[in-house]
Amino acid sequence: MKTKPLYKSQGGKEKIMTLYNKVLSQWPVPCEYITIPTQYGNTFVIASGDNAAPPLLLLHGSGSNSATWAYDVIEYSKHLRVYAVDIPGEPGNSAPNRFPCTGSAFAGWLDEVLDGLAVDNVILGGISLGAWASLKYAVYKPGRVNRLVAICPAGVYPLKFFISLRLIGWSLLGERGYDKVKHLLFKNEPVTKEAEDFLILTMKYFNYRTGAIPLFTDRELQRLTMPVLFLAGEGDIFIYPHKVAERLRKFVPDLTVTIFKEKGHAVINKASYVLSFLNQ
Repeated sequence: MKTKPLYKSQGGKEKIMTLYNKVLSQWPVPCEYITIPTQYGNTFVIASGDNAAPPLLLLHGSGSNSATWAYDVIEYSKHLRVYAVDIPGEPGNSAPNRFPCTGSAFAGWLDEVLDGLAVDNVILGGISLGAWASLKYAVYKPGRVNRLVAICPAGVYPLKFFISLRLIGWSLLGERGYDKVKHLLFKNEPVTKEAEDFLILTMKYFNYRTGAIPLFTDRELQRLTMPVLFLAGEGDIFIYPHKVAERLRKFVPDLTVTIFKEKGHAVINKASYVLSFLNQ
């Protein structure tokens, strides 16, 4: 079966990557770029913080990249060695290979990334697709995950019906549609000009992932024996936050839950909550 290219046009790709690399050039703390070769393609990593500090690996959501963490990294890097990873097949600097959510590809890829970084035991965190991938890996190798941070994760409870179709419809409405999506995603979260521009560019020029994210089985969730932090917004347009929390509580013995009443799907800039959880 022929798969869609990641970008709708070469010109669109160049606009997206130009903006991303502009954000990288303004990274708020000292950093280094690392490229990890894996069987799933080269993986781009932004490393910040003391190399001897406990490692924190962060995964962004679908249609995004490591710029997601450009504000949080200021606080994280004071205490941790932070690795912000571009997921392959998304609009970042990793390989364009888009491997499936079914099977073990995501877990196998992340295993190779950790090997390449020489990290044996990690604090693992992600948002949306990245949170699902973090859960996937923690289920796959729980002994390698010290603590887990899952921000509005897919895969725990079925997503809201028809939301993908609505997003596609709004994206066809031009500026009015972009404003609608921005409001629904970010709610009352402050949005930088770069983040707003990036959302518009990806809606115009990027082909998002399609297909359902697999749900974790009860037996898989029972493997989450490490401390887990679940963060979500009450107004999330994709997940049912209270249903996700309810299911996690059934199987995760050491779970911390915070649901923000005034937030949507983009629960960002929450380093203080994460650091408090890590210091428990």
